[in-house]
Amino acid sequence: MTTDGFGTAGFNALRRFAAMGAAALFLVSARVEADEAAPLIQTQAERAVILDYETGDVLFEKDARTAAPPASMSKLMTTEMLFQRLKDGSMTLDQELPVSERAWRKQGSKMWVLVNTSVPVEDLLRGIVVQSGNDACIVVAEAIGGTEEAFAEMMNERAAEIGLTDSTFANSTGWPDPNHKMSALDLARLSRHLIAEYPDYYPYFAEREFTWSDITQPNRNPLLFAGVGADGLKTGHTEESGYGLVGSAQVRGDRRIIVIGGLDSEAQRAGEARRLLSIAFNDFVTRNVVEAGDLFGEAEVWKGVAPSVPLMAKADLSQIMHRRAADETVYTVAYKGPLKAPVSTDTPVATLKVETPGRAAEELPLFAAKPVAELGVFGKLGLAVRNLVVSSSSGE
Repeated sequence: MTTDGFGTAGFNALRRFAAMGAAALFLVSARVEADEAAPLIQTQAERAVILDYETGDVLFEKDARTAAPPASMSKLMTTEMLFQRLKDGSMTLDQELPVSERAWRKQGSKMWVLVNTSVPVEDLLRGIVVQSGNDACIVVAEAIGGTEEAFAEMMNERAAEIGLTDSTFANSTGWPDPNHKMSALDLARLSRHLIAEYPDYYPYFAEREFTWSDITQPNRNPLLFAGVGADGLKTGHTEESGYGLVGSAQVRGDRRIIVIGGLDSEAQRAGEARRLLSIAFNDFVTRNVVEAGDLFGEAEVWKGVAPSVPLMAKADLSQIMHRRAADETVYTVAYKGPLKAPVSTDTPVATLKVETPGRAAEELPLFAAKPVAELGVFGKLGLAVRNLVVSSSSGE
């Protein structure tokens, strides 16, 4: 039996579990009090997320579920719409799309496409992900949706399909609009979706520069130039949103995604992005907090040949956690009982709740570690006699 990630003190506390009476909800927990001096991670960003790519676990969040202006980071959704069509074959990289006057006139960051010309999809894609071109976004939006407004409605429908719950889109560019918002967590989940679903097209995000109309523009993502294993994704800035970034990197086989928003300058964004990415890889460890075969206390059994039975986990539970939280996991066992004999080892009889600082609580079913048969006739008579004696001695 192992107590890795649980601790001897916590394990012994659960082993000393005592029955609390019939038809009750049994609760027992072993707690190692968390350090309340300071949060595990601090950031200057108003909104932030660290997401593990493989599991989808949120490792850190700060105001991450509040919908806020995303600026050009919402171009990731425009990109998703394009990637989807490239993947299903309804559009191709060499297909040429017409440039409207509306696209040509759009201000802000630009690819510098010319009105009444046609531009290959692959170049428009680079114009979006490398140059953050608002004009390129509108060309793509009009080609897919007919109008940018219709395209925005399609973005909203697609966002719901892929599980973005805190996002609404009003345009293809991230141009300020009260109806155009995304949460930091949605940006992280969208990034994970892009990496997983479109491996053939995701590498465009790692390109460091692109030239169009004889104008060479560098990728605005500072992580690509920092030597930290980064290969995407997107920056954004408006006066309302502040400076933000969605980044992803792969180090030693692990991939993490970070999102930051609401910063005051490009320099602050670059520095905070590098710092949080370093934390994402260096400050977290993977631990087995539960292993199959671990025992968690005992449950009282009514009319059984044994008065109680140990509770056992049948599955492992692995968690990615901050190093400072590795010894602060809280375990709580709950069951409705006493259990009525016969007790099988195949049916869950209790629930184990596992709480680690900085993570959402998780639950696992617990099973009887061994079967408990029902008392025979003479055993039940003996139990009745004992209960009668106890009742009499208590004055009832």
